[in-house]
Amino acid sequence: MAKNYYEALGVSRDANPDEIKKAYRKLARKYHPDVSKESDAEQKMQEINVAYDTLSNPERKKEYDFMLDHPQGQAGFGQQAGQGGFDGAQFYRQGFDQGNADFSGFEDLFGRFGGGFGGGRQQQSGARGSHGYRGEDQHASIHVDAEVAYHGSTQQITLQIPTYNAYGEPEIQRKTLQVKIPAGMKEGQQIRLSGQGQAGINGGENGDLYIEIHYQDTDRIRVEDADVYYTVDIAPWEAALGQPIEVSTPAGKVKVNVPQNARTGQQLRLKDKGIPSKTPGHLYLVLNIVLPAAQTEAEKQAWQNFADSFAGFNPRAS
Repeated sequence: MAKNYYEALGVSRDANPDEIKKAYRKLARKYHPDVSKESDAEQKMQEINVAYDTLSNPERKKEYDFMLDHPQGQAGFGQQAGQGGFDGAQFYRQGFDQGNADFSGFEDLFGRFGGGFGGGRQQQSGARGSHGYRGEDQHASIHVDAEVAYHGSTQQITLQIPTYNAYGEPEIQRKTLQVKIPAGMKEGQQIRLSGQGQAGINGGENGDLYIEIHYQDTDRIRVEDADVYYTVDIAPWEAALGQPIEVSTPAGKVKVNVPQNARTGQQLRLKDKGIPSKTPGHLYLVLNIVLPAAQTEAEKQAWQNFADSFAGFNPRAS
Protein backbone atom coordinates (compact mmCIF):
# COMPACT_ATOMS: atom_id res chain seq x y z
CA MET A 1 0.00 0.00 0.00
CA ALA A 2 1.32 3.42 -0.88
CA LYS A 3 2.20 5.78 1.93
CA ASN A 4 0.11 8.84 2.59
CA TYR A 5 1.79 12.23 2.80
CA TYR A 6 2.25 12.13 6.57
CA GLU A 7 3.91 8.73 6.39
CA ALA A 8 6.11 9.93 3.53
CA LEU A 9 7.52 12.71 5.72
CA GLY A 10 7.53 10.60 8.87
CA VAL A 11 5.28 12.94 10.87
CA SER A 12 1.97 12.58 12.66
CA ARG A 13 -1.23 14.29 11.55
CA ASP A 14 -0.98 16.73 14.46
CA ALA A 15 2.57 17.81 13.51
CA ASN A 16 3.02 21.59 13.50
CA PRO A 17 4.46 23.52 10.51
CA ASP A 18 7.97 23.62 12.02
CA GLU A 19 7.96 19.85 12.54
CA ILE A 20 6.78 19.29 8.97
CA LYS A 21 9.47 21.58 7.56
CA LYS A 22 12.18 19.98 9.71
CA ALA A 23 11.17 16.49 8.56
CA TYR A 24 11.17 17.61 4.92
CA ARG A 25 14.64 19.19 5.15
CA LYS A 26 16.06 16.05 6.76
CA LEU A 27 14.66 13.82 4.02
CA ALA A 28 15.65 16.26 1.25
CA ARG A 29 19.26 16.18 2.41
CA LYS A 30 19.15 12.38 2.39
CA TYR A 31 17.43 11.80 -0.96
CA HIS A 32 18.46 14.77 -3.13
CA PRO A 33 19.47 13.01 -6.39
CA ASP A 34 22.69 15.01 -6.71
CA VAL A 35 24.08 13.85 -3.37
CA SER A 36 22.20 10.71 -2.39
CA LYS A 37 23.61 7.23 -2.94
CA GLU A 38 20.21 5.59 -2.46
CA SER A 39 19.02 3.67 -5.53
CA ASP A 40 15.50 5.09 -5.24
CA ALA A 41 16.61 8.65 -4.39
CA GLU A 42 14.80 10.33 -7.30
CA GLN A 43 11.51 8.57 -6.59
CA LYS A 44 11.78 9.36 -2.88
CA MET A 45 12.54 13.00 -3.65
CA GLN A 46 9.46 13.18 -5.85
CA GLU A 47 7.29 11.75 -3.09
CA ILE A 48 8.50 14.01 -0.31
CA ASN A 49 8.23 17.10 -2.54
CA VAL A 50 4.59 16.32 -3.30
CA ALA A 51 3.91 15.56 0.36
CA TYR A 52 5.60 18.73 1.62
CA ASP A 53 3.89 20.95 -0.94
CA THR A 54 0.53 19.73 0.34
CA LEU A 55 1.16 19.65 4.08
CA SER A 56 3.03 22.97 4.22
CA ASN A 57 0.03 24.82 2.76
CA PRO A 58 -2.75 25.21 5.40
CA GLU A 59 -5.57 25.23 2.85
CA ARG A 60 -4.30 22.23 0.89
CA LYS A 61 -3.52 20.39 4.13
CA LYS A 62 -7.09 20.93 5.32
CA GLU A 63 -8.47 19.54 2.05
CA TYR A 64 -6.07 16.60 2.17
CA ASP A 65 -7.06 15.80 5.77
CA PHE A 66 -10.70 15.89 4.71
CA MET A 67 -9.88 13.46 1.89
CA LEU A 68 -8.19 11.07 4.32
CA ASP A 69 -11.23 11.15 6.59
CA HIS A 70 -13.67 10.73 3.67
CA PRO A 71 -11.84 8.56 1.10
CA GLN A 72 -15.00 7.42 -0.70
CA GLY A 73 -15.96 10.99 -1.52
CA GLN A 74 -12.53 12.09 -2.77
CA ALA A 75 -11.58 9.39 -5.26
CA GLY A 76 -10.51 12.05 -7.74
CA PHE A 77 -7.47 12.95 -5.68
CA GLY A 78 -4.79 10.89 -7.44
CA GLN A 79 -4.94 7.30 -8.55
CA GLN A 80 -4.78 5.82 -5.04
CA ALA A 81 -6.90 8.31 -3.10
CA GLY A 82 -8.95 5.65 -1.39
CA GLN A 83 -5.74 4.16 -0.01
CA GLY A 84 -4.10 7.51 0.81
CA GLY A 85 -1.60 7.19 -2.04
CA PHE A 86 0.36 9.74 -4.05
CA ASP A 87 -0.89 11.49 -7.17
CA GLY A 88 -0.38 9.31 -10.20
CA ALA A 89 0.60 12.01 -12.68
CA GLN A 90 4.11 12.61 -13.89
CA PHE A 91 6.74 14.46 -11.87
CA TYR A 92 9.34 16.54 -13.61
CA ARG A 93 12.70 18.13 -12.77
CA GLN A 94 14.42 21.33 -13.75
CA GLY A 95 18.14 22.05 -14.14
CA PHE A 96 20.37 25.09 -14.07
CA ASP A 97 21.88 26.30 -17.31
CA GLN A 98 24.88 27.57 -15.37
CA GLY A 99 26.34 27.66 -11.89
CA ASN A 100 26.92 24.84 -9.43
CA ALA A 101 23.40 24.69 -8.09
CA ASP A 102 20.76 22.06 -8.66
CA PHE A 103 17.09 22.99 -9.02
CA SER A 104 14.43 20.47 -8.14
CA GLY A 105 11.32 20.14 -6.11
CA PHE A 106 8.19 21.38 -7.94
CA GLU A 107 5.03 19.71 -6.74
CA ASP A 108 3.18 17.27 -8.98
CA LEU A 109 1.00 20.05 -10.38
CA PHE A 110 -0.83 18.01 -13.00
CA GLY A 111 -1.72 15.42 -10.39
CA ARG A 112 -3.18 18.10 -8.18
CA PHE A 113 -4.97 19.85 -11.04
CA GLY A 114 -6.60 16.52 -11.95
CA GLY A 115 -8.87 16.68 -8.91
CA GLY A 116 -8.98 16.92 -5.14
CA PHE A 117 -7.66 20.44 -4.67
CA GLY A 118 -10.24 22.12 -6.89
CA GLY A 119 -8.49 20.69 -9.97
CA GLY A 120 -7.51 22.79 -12.96
CA ARG A 121 -9.92 21.14 -15.36
CA GLN A 122 -12.82 21.87 -13.07
CA GLN A 123 -11.68 25.46 -12.68
CA GLN A 124 -11.20 25.83 -16.41
CA SER A 125 -14.64 24.47 -17.10
CA GLY A 126 -16.17 26.84 -14.58
CA ALA A 127 -14.16 29.72 -16.04
CA ARG A 128 -16.21 29.81 -19.23
CA GLY A 129 -18.36 32.40 -17.54
CA SER A 130 -17.17 35.84 -16.50
CA HIS A 131 -14.90 34.75 -13.67
CA GLY A 132 -11.16 34.27 -13.96
CA TYR A 133 -9.09 32.07 -11.67
CA ARG A 134 -5.70 32.79 -10.20
CA GLY A 135 -2.97 30.36 -11.17
CA GLU A 136 -1.49 27.98 -8.63
CA ASP A 137 1.59 28.98 -6.66
CA GLN A 138 4.59 26.78 -7.35
CA HIS A 139 7.35 25.73 -4.98
CA ALA A 140 10.90 24.58 -5.56
CA SER A 141 14.19 24.22 -3.71
CA ILE A 142 17.60 25.33 -4.86
CA HIS A 143 20.94 24.06 -3.54
CA VAL A 144 23.83 26.54 -3.76
CA ASP A 145 27.32 26.90 -2.33
CA ALA A 146 27.60 28.34 1.17
CA GLU A 147 29.62 31.28 -0.15
CA VAL A 148 26.40 32.58 -1.73
CA ALA A 149 25.14 33.31 1.79
CA TYR A 150 27.91 35.89 2.23
CA HIS A 151 28.12 37.46 -1.21
CA GLY A 152 24.80 36.72 -2.95
CA SER A 153 24.51 35.43 -6.50
CA THR A 154 22.44 35.63 -9.66
CA GLN A 155 21.51 32.29 -11.18
CA GLN A 156 19.97 31.62 -14.58
CA ILE A 157 17.49 28.80 -14.35
CA THR A 158 15.41 27.01 -16.97
CA LEU A 159 12.05 25.72 -15.79
CA GLN A 160 9.50 23.43 -17.32
CA ILE A 161 6.18 25.01 -16.35
CA PRO A 162 2.96 22.96 -16.58
CA THR A 163 0.11 24.85 -18.21
CA TYR A 164 -3.02 24.29 -20.33
CA ASN A 165 -3.41 24.98 -24.03
CA ALA A 166 -6.44 26.45 -25.77
CA TYR A 167 -8.11 23.01 -25.80
CA GLY A 168 -7.79 22.55 -22.04
CA GLU A 169 -5.04 19.95 -22.42
CA PRO A 170 -1.96 19.98 -20.13
CA GLU A 171 1.34 20.84 -21.73
CA ILE A 172 4.87 21.86 -20.70
CA GLN A 173 6.20 25.37 -21.34
CA ARG A 174 9.91 26.14 -20.98
CA LYS A 175 10.80 29.35 -19.19
CA THR A 176 14.21 30.85 -18.39
CA LEU A 177 14.54 33.20 -15.42
CA GLN A 178 17.28 35.21 -13.77
CA VAL A 179 17.02 34.60 -10.02
CA LYS A 180 18.86 36.99 -7.73
CA ILE A 181 19.81 35.43 -4.41
CA PRO A 182 20.65 38.18 -1.93
CA ALA A 183 23.38 37.82 0.67
CA GLY A 184 22.12 36.93 4.12
CA MET A 185 19.60 34.24 3.16
CA LYS A 186 19.27 31.71 5.97
CA GLU A 187 19.02 27.99 5.34
CA GLY A 188 15.41 27.24 4.35
CA GLN A 189 14.34 30.82 3.61
CA GLN A 190 12.29 31.46 0.48
CA ILE A 191 12.51 33.88 -2.42
CA ARG A 192 9.15 34.89 -3.91
CA LEU A 193 8.96 35.58 -7.63
CA SER A 194 5.65 37.34 -8.21
CA GLY A 195 3.65 36.14 -11.20
CA GLN A 196 6.12 33.40 -12.17
CA GLY A 197 3.98 30.49 -11.03
CA GLN A 198 1.16 28.69 -12.82
CA ALA A 199 -0.64 30.77 -15.46
CA GLY A 200 -4.07 32.11 -14.53
CA ILE A 201 -7.24 30.77 -16.13
CA ASN A 202 -9.70 32.89 -18.11
CA GLY A 203 -7.71 36.06 -17.57
CA GLY A 204 -6.94 35.43 -13.91
CA GLU A 205 -3.57 36.54 -12.54
CA ASN A 206 -0.61 34.18 -12.48
CA GLY A 207 0.45 32.42 -9.32
CA ASP A 208 3.78 33.05 -7.63
CA LEU A 209 6.95 30.99 -7.63
CA TYR A 210 8.58 30.32 -4.25
CA ILE A 211 12.19 29.15 -4.21
CA GLU A 212 13.50 27.71 -0.95
CA ILE A 213 17.23 28.20 -0.40
CA HIS A 214 19.41 25.32 0.77
CA TYR A 215 23.16 25.33 1.13
CA GLN A 216 25.14 22.40 -0.17
CA ASP A 217 27.05 20.59 2.58
CA THR A 218 30.62 19.49 1.79
CA ASP A 219 33.37 17.78 3.74
CA ARG A 220 34.60 21.26 4.68
CA ILE A 221 31.48 23.31 5.35
CA ARG A 222 27.87 23.01 6.47
CA VAL A 223 25.15 25.52 7.33
CA GLU A 224 22.52 25.32 10.06
CA ASP A 225 20.00 28.15 10.02
CA ALA A 226 22.33 31.20 10.13
CA ASP A 227 25.33 29.41 11.67
CA VAL A 228 28.21 28.15 9.54
CA TYR A 229 30.54 25.29 10.52
CA TYR A 230 33.90 25.32 8.76
CA THR A 231 36.56 22.62 9.19
CA VAL A 232 40.13 23.92 9.62
CA ASP A 233 43.19 21.67 9.36
CA ILE A 234 45.95 22.30 11.90
CA ALA A 235 49.38 20.75 12.54
CA PRO A 236 50.04 18.64 15.66
CA TRP A 237 52.42 21.25 17.08
CA GLU A 238 49.86 23.99 16.55
CA ALA A 239 47.38 21.92 18.53
CA ALA A 240 49.85 20.96 21.29
CA LEU A 241 51.56 24.31 21.80
CA GLY A 242 48.69 26.66 21.00
CA GLN A 243 49.66 29.02 18.21
CA PRO A 244 48.08 31.83 16.17
CA ILE A 245 46.98 30.85 12.67
CA GLU A 246 45.39 32.61 9.69
CA VAL A 247 42.43 30.92 8.05
CA SER A 248 40.61 31.66 4.76
CA THR A 249 36.90 31.24 5.51
CA PRO A 250 33.69 32.11 3.62
CA ALA A 251 33.62 35.27 5.76
CA GLY A 252 37.14 36.21 4.61
CA LYS A 253 40.57 35.74 6.15
CA VAL A 254 40.58 35.62 9.95
CA LYS A 255 43.33 35.26 12.57
CA VAL A 256 42.63 33.04 15.55
CA ASN A 257 44.60 31.55 18.41
CA VAL A 258 44.53 27.77 18.61
CA PRO A 259 44.19 26.88 22.30
CA GLN A 260 46.97 24.80 23.85
CA ASN A 261 46.36 21.04 23.74
CA ALA A 262 43.50 21.49 21.26
CA ARG A 263 41.68 18.37 20.09
CA THR A 264 40.21 17.27 16.77
CA GLY A 265 36.56 18.29 16.67
CA GLN A 266 37.03 21.20 19.06
CA GLN A 267 35.17 24.32 17.92
CA LEU A 268 36.23 27.95 18.00
CA ARG A 269 33.28 30.34 17.80
CA LEU A 270 33.63 33.58 15.86
CA LYS A 271 30.67 35.70 16.94
CA ASP A 272 28.49 37.21 14.18
CA LYS A 273 30.74 35.78 11.43
CA GLY A 274 28.09 33.36 10.19
CA ILE A 275 25.46 34.24 7.59
CA PRO A 276 25.15 38.06 7.64
CA SER A 277 21.37 38.17 8.08
CA LYS A 278 19.38 40.68 10.14
CA THR A 279 20.40 38.62 13.16
CA PRO A 280 23.87 37.36 12.14
CA GLY A 281 24.80 33.78 12.78
CA HIS A 282 28.11 32.59 14.17
CA LEU A 283 31.04 30.99 12.36
CA TYR A 284 32.37 27.87 14.08
CA LEU A 285 35.87 26.74 13.16
CA VAL A 286 36.01 22.98 13.66
CA LEU A 287 39.60 21.93 14.32
CA ASN A 288 41.03 18.90 12.53
CA ILE A 289 44.55 17.79 13.42
CA VAL A 290 46.46 16.57 10.37
CA LEU A 291 49.57 14.42 10.78
CA PRO A 292 52.47 14.89 8.35
CA ALA A 293 53.68 11.73 6.63
CA ALA A 294 57.10 10.37 7.64
CA GLN A 295 58.86 9.70 4.33
CA THR A 296 62.52 10.58 4.71
CA GLU A 297 64.87 9.10 7.28
CA ALA A 298 65.08 12.45 9.03
CA GLU A 299 61.29 12.65 9.28
CA LYS A 300 61.06 9.12 10.64
CA GLN A 301 63.74 9.94 13.22
CA ALA A 302 61.81 13.04 14.24
CA TRP A 303 58.73 10.94 14.92
CA GLN A 304 60.85 8.44 16.84
CA ASN A 305 62.28 11.25 18.98
CA PHE A 306 58.73 12.40 19.60
CA ALA A 307 57.71 8.89 20.66
CA ASP A 308 60.71 8.62 22.97
CA SER A 309 59.77 11.94 24.59
CA PHE A 310 56.27 10.65 25.36
CA ALA A 311 57.18 7.08 26.24
CA GLY A 312 54.59 6.99 29.01
CA PHE A 313 51.69 8.03 26.76
CA ASN A 314 49.20 5.29 25.87
CA PRO A 315 46.32 6.51 23.65
CA ARG A 316 44.39 3.25 24.26
CA ALA A 317 44.55 3.42 28.04
CA SER A 318 41.09 3.26 29.61
